[in-house]
Amino acid sequence: MAQPDAKEVFIQKISSPAKMRLFMLANLPMALLADVRVASLSETKATTTIPFKYLNKNPFRSIYFACLSMAAELSTGVLCLLHIHQARPAISMLLVHMEATFTKKAVGKILFVCEDGEQIQQTVERAKATGEGQTITATALGTDEAGDHVASFRFTWSFKARTKQK
Repeated sequence: MAQPDAKEVFIQKISSPAKMRLFMLANLPMALLADVRVASLSETKATTTIPFKYLNKNPFRSIYFACLSMAAELSTGVLCLLHIHQARPAISMLLVHMEATFTKKAVGKILFVCEDGEQIQQTVERAKATGEGQTITATALGTDEAGDHVASFRFTWSFKARTKQK
């Protein structure tokens, strides 16, 4: 029986609710408090959710924009993490820019989808091949339970192959 590759192992870990909560507790505690979840992950697409609840509300009875940003960022960031997981040479990643557009009040459960996994993988491969920093802008589209568009986010990620320190 063939061993699963690094990406398959990463997807299995992220898909485990218990392991993901532990990861968030250690690395993204505010996202854990806001109840951000990874609903699904593949090499090309990631889906995250955030519910409207007391801890992430604003005075206008909708989800606070910063909480929406966390969920949207995670949909792009988890794809980035997937494609740099156990990369040789190791790849560093950094969020360098964000843009957002809000089109409707965010109430109920909001779903963010990023389908830029293939482009992220190509960018990571270029960073490994050239040894130079590479950037990509990934888009996360947010919809409510009725399927109405509530927000879109564009996150620019930078990738660079790490060099061995002497």
